Amino acid sequence: MPEPATALVPLPRLHAVGKLSRPTLVLLVLGALALISILCFMTLGAKGSWSFILPFRGRKLLALCLVAYSVSVSTVLFQTVTNNRILTPSIMGFDALYLLVTTATVFFLGAGALTSIDPQMQFGVQVVLMVVFSGLLFRWLFLGEERSLTLLVLVGIVFGILFRSLSQFMQRMLDPNAFQVLQDSFFASFATVDTTLLAVATAIVALVSLIAWRLGHTFDVLALGRAHAINLGVEYKRTVVLILMLISVLVAISTALVGPITFFGLLVATLAHSLTGNSRHRYILPAAVFLAITCLVGGQTILERVFAFDTALSIIIEFFGGVVFIFLVLRRAAR
Repeated sequence: MPEPATALVPLPRLHAVGKLSRPTLVLLVLGALALISILCFMTLGAKGSWSFILPFRGRKLLALCLVAYSVSVSTVLFQTVTNNRILTPSIMGFDALYLLVTTATVFFLGAGALTSIDPQMQFGVQVVLMVVFSGLLFRWLFLGEERSLTLLVLVGIVFGILFRSLSQFMQRMLDPNAFQVLQDSFFASFATVDTTLLAVATAIVALVSLIAWRLGHTFDVLALGRAHAINLGVEYKRTVVLILMLISVLVAISTALVGPITFFGLLVATLAHSLTGNSRHRYILPAAVFLAITCLVGGQTILERVFAFDTALSIIIEFFGGVVFIFLVLRRAAR
């Protein structure tokens, strides 16, 4: 009697069905770490009424998650558009522009303007200025003839120096009291977040995410370079301009909430590429977001519960991010 047909099915195929790929496993682990960080932040050291603790810590948690999401997504998309993994929006002068706007506000309106002016109005001005700046700068850099990496970095440095020089010129003419008030805004602060901006920031991030999701099918193609993207049917000019505007808005949101952050995005984007071992954005983007949430929320939890605010989280993050940047530059030079 002939054997049943089912006996012809090879057993190894049955075991292969449940096997997970490396990027999927990495995302599961990073997602679990981000969730653990969130739970620790919300529960460790909690004393008193939960009706007060949950809303108080929840607003702070939302701000940290918005910053983590904005920085990580904007950095990954910026590297995709520029087709280079050592560039970030901060390196191209966005932080210097924020400092210039803040310094000009104190210089022309006085030190009390930082607290008297509606935070939502300040946020709107920062978003508009960054979008206009990025539209003028990136249109020349990326939509004309192809520019070299050296030129991209030099242009970012030149604009950063220009903005910082203007800021320092105005700072030298401020009285010491006004300068002391202004100096607090020069460094990122994750402990004191302006929660009045959370509603509008969340709405804008949601809108940006929706637009980015509709453009998601073009990200992997844009990473191949301008010529390949055009040959594969992507409307390069329109798509790049739209992505750059989205990046500008995300950078403005993160900067307005906590202050300038230079190397944090580079740190999480580089780790996301290294851990997943894959360049597809369906893995890189969530991996970078999970890493950013783990670093910010977990780091802030350790800072508050273990070190009792004896150090600044931004200093630690910027140190490791700067080390990663130097490593990437040296490795590229060695090649």
